[in-house]
Amino acid sequence: MESTANADLTDLWDRVFGTQAAPEQWLVIAAGVVALAVVVPHALWRLSRNAITIAHEGGHGLVALLTGRRLDGIRLHSDTSGLTVSRGKPTGLGMILTAAAGYTAPPLLGLGGAALLDSGRITAFLWIATALLVVMLVMIRNAYGALTVVLTGGTFLVVSWLANTDVQAAFAYAVVWFLLLGGVRPAFELQSKRRRGGAGDSDADQLSRLTHVPAGMWLFLFHAVSLCSLMGGGRWLLDV
Repeated sequence: MESTANADLTDLWDRVFGTQAAPEQWLVIAAGVVALAVVVPHALWRLSRNAITIAHEGGHGLVALLTGRRLDGIRLHSDTSGLTVSRGKPTGLGMILTAAAGYTAPPLLGLGGAALLDSGRITAFLWIATALLVVMLVMIRNAYGALTVVLTGGTFLVVSWLANTDVQAAFAYAVVWFLLLGGVRPAFELQSKRRRGGAGDSDADQLSRLTHVPAGMWLFLFHAVSLCSLMGGGRWLLDV
């Protein structure tokens, strides 16, 4: 019985962390087109942006913990906004990194996902994403946020556990394309809001107050991270 259990664990390890064959190029391109189709149209973006908000607030929360801050909770709202509350020193490097992590998290997660897919670890990407969503669920403090994370995590779990390899590959590539492409748009939206005199308490403005560096420079950083991640991740996904 012990040998059977060990064999089952070995099989599970190989299934999750083993490598899978790269999908056909047409599937990779099709996944990118699907991701683009839910990012560009305003009506679909209003819905799909919830997933970007999960990554955005999750980035704040993760970096807050990594820098020694106490994470009190995360809220996700139906208007695709979010709020991450942490305790600790109100100034200093930890607070700066925490504030900077929101807009940079989705494209950097997409870049990391592209690296995993480029190495053939499709199932590993799906399981790592599921694990991150489970951890985030523990810190959610409102019903809408919990529902959003549960539905998203459930989708990842079902695909990673029940779907065949072709479906897993299509889903994984679509998700990574979505993070890369969807990670670009929020910085432009923030720039547009600030141009109209809105978003006075945005991450860029908070960073400006913390560092005395103009908010426009932080916006430039957000743009640079998202666009560079898209170019680098796209090259990995397309294998060029």
